[in-house]
Amino acid sequence: MRLEAFAKINWSLDITGIREDGYHLMDMVMQPVSVADEITLLPSREMKITTSGTPRSRADDTNLAIRAARALQQAAGVSSCVSVHVHKRIPMGAGMGGGSADAAAVLYGLNHLWNTGFSSQELEKIGLTLGADVPFCLRGGLTRTTGIGEIMENHFCKSNYWLLVFQPCRGLSTREIFTDWLMSETVHPDTPGVLKALETGNPDLLGESIGNVLEPVSARRCPEIQEAKDSLMLAGARAASMTGSGSAVFGLFRSRTDAEKASAALSRRWKNIFVCHTQSDSIRILEE
Repeated sequence: MRLEAFAKINWSLDITGIREDGYHLMDMVMQPVSVADEITLLPSREMKITTSGTPRSRADDTNLAIRAARALQQAAGVSSCVSVHVHKRIPMGAGMGGGSADAAAVLYGLNHLWNTGFSSQELEKIGLTLGADVPFCLRGGLTRTTGIGEIMENHFCKSNYWLLVFQPCRGLSTREIFTDWLMSETVHPDTPGVLKALETGNPDLLGESIGNVLEPVSARRCPEIQEAKDSLMLAGARAASMTGSGSAVFGLFRSRTDAEKASAALSRRWKNIFVCHTQSDSIRILEE
């Protein structure tokens, strides 16, 4: 089986508190975008993983894709094994959920291949043990996600939007960014405004409402984040923001043509720029 595992962006990211166990309580509006890794699943005598693409991820037991396969194998109590191949396109350490997307695609694909019969909700529970973004990467669509990633509200989205996404600096450590956030002042995004804008198809309101409480923290470690946002706005973006804990930034454009013109201009300064669009699908089967 071959599948596409799509990246995500945060239209908004807020932190509302910290649990006693140290987990941060989130309030996020997320949506898949049309940048994808490709996952291939083949029957095997043993559990193994190989990787290719750019950036190339580690082909060992730390990779979330093979961890997802082992988690499903254990949850289902099956002896079946699989060879997982991950062809990377989604930037790593970017806040675009690349590893989580890969894990979600493996869970989804093996649930079919092994006929384990788990419901979507059951897969999301297994996914949460692997990472906070995995449940969303299984569900897709436009969601407001709260708790530690396990509480998701589905929302209607009137339009898809063209974006320019790129990573202006090295990948950032999510753990380090959250630790730094504890010592910083917080400017909260207008989450209800983001949802209203997406539900009504109002790009002006969307541009006014998007925000990310981690962006100032990440920008202190990587000043290129602010430079990239400024470059996007100068290139015609209606709004620009960082996704996740960074380091990728995205710009919102009126059309594909505008996004492609901006990409041509910004490619003289920045590398690996993706012209992409928001969408509903988080996983797509290419070949069974």
